[in-house]
Amino acid sequence: MVAEDARGGGERDRNSFLIFTYGTLKRGFFNHTLMQDLIHNGHAAFVGSYLTAEKYPLVYGPYWVPFLINLLGSGNRVEGELYTVSTRGLVQIDELEGTSRGHYERLPIKLVPQDVGNDAVSNVDDDDDELQTCAEAYYAHKSYAMELWNKDGKRGFCVYSNKEARGYVKRKDRPQNLTFLDQIRLFVSSESG
Repeated sequence: MVAEDARGGGERDRNSFLIFTYGTLKRGFFNHTLMQDLIHNGHAAFVGSYLTAEKYPLVYGPYWVPFLINLLGSGNRVEGELYTVSTRGLVQIDELEGTSRGHYERLPIKLVPQDVGNDAVSNVDDDDDELQTCAEAYYAHKSYAMELWNKDGKRGFCVYSNKEARGYVKRKDRPQNLTFLDQIRLFVSSESG
């Protein structure tokens, strides 16, 4: 069972990790090409559709980039996909997510299979380990996360869908004279979203 293999913050064994994707890395979205390449080369495998066991804020930042905020109990249960990823694959995803540049942080998260259904999810508590899978997810970096949550009006959403993705701006089409952190700072300080 995946949940038994996944205890310990997303590390399955020395060579594989469980990674929860909730935005552009999901199937059908712009950055999923990285996951496809990793799968093709044997560095990742799709596990299934999952929900966060608890509520978390999922918000938009500049260019409709989705951000999960590490604020347990706020927002909504978030829908996404779970992948097992090799150490080599993890390095590539970390690079895309800018973990070394302060864009995102990879941290533990508890999940339940989406086919369990929302009624069962609402009855899951912290001690119900049988339904829960421990993985890791990419959260907005703590240096700006709360500013994004406040900018959102503390509402959030539960799924990054094609509707939300229509506003997404590809990296190559964003201003190249600013860093991504500069773009985030401008976004949170602006009057409009």
